Amino acid sequence: MSPARLTPELLLHGYAQGVFPMAESRDDPEIFWVDPRQRGVLPLDDFRLSRSLARRMRRGGFEIVVNSDFEGVVASCADRPETWINDEIFELYAALHRMGFAHSVEVRHEGQLTGGIYGVTLGGAFFGESMFSRHTDASKLAMAWLVDRLRLGGFTLFDAQFLTPHLASLGFVEIPRARYRAALATALEQRGDFIAPGAPAPVQDVLQRNAQTS
Repeated sequence: MSPARLTPELLLHGYAQGVFPMAESRDDPEIFWVDPRQRGVLPLDDFRLSRSLARRMRRGGFEIVVNSDFEGVVASCADRPETWINDEIFELYAALHRMGFAHSVEVRHEGQLTGGIYGVTLGGAFFGESMFSRHTDASKLAMAWLVDRLRLGGFTLFDAQFLTPHLASLGFVEIPRARYRAALATALEQRGDFIAPGAPAPVQDVLQRNAQTS
């Protein structure tokens, strides 16, 4: 698909159909749709908060913020030797953020952005796009707060697109395309609210809710 033909509205339509866009590299202007046979998803009640991460959360020394620097998170996710985020994709997701469909959870240490995750919301589905970490456990901290926010906001599907060993260690699983499409159809009928939970939850609340679902 030519980048010139891809709009934020068409991007949302693609997500609703179960596909998502990628580029071969940062410098490749072409964007194509991806429809994996196996999809990585997180059953929201199965998120694994390890003891080491729980200890890290209790130690503090970090700040969690939401939608404070969305473009900074996307740029940081693309700041690696190989990335599928080209300039056109960057601009499309920035537009979705301005429209209220794309969000970020950010981790800051001493005021500096050191980790984060961004993704797209549609109905009761959250489509995780990418995450980054410049500090030990920063992306895991962002993930813990993201999962908590999705639960509180009434989301039923957390789509990670592809399963990696790192995601598997957090509780993500792989499901076939047909099962994913059924879960997506159900989620799109729901009304998840990413903003409703307000400010990021206190550490003790996140720890307690994860303990209740483990």
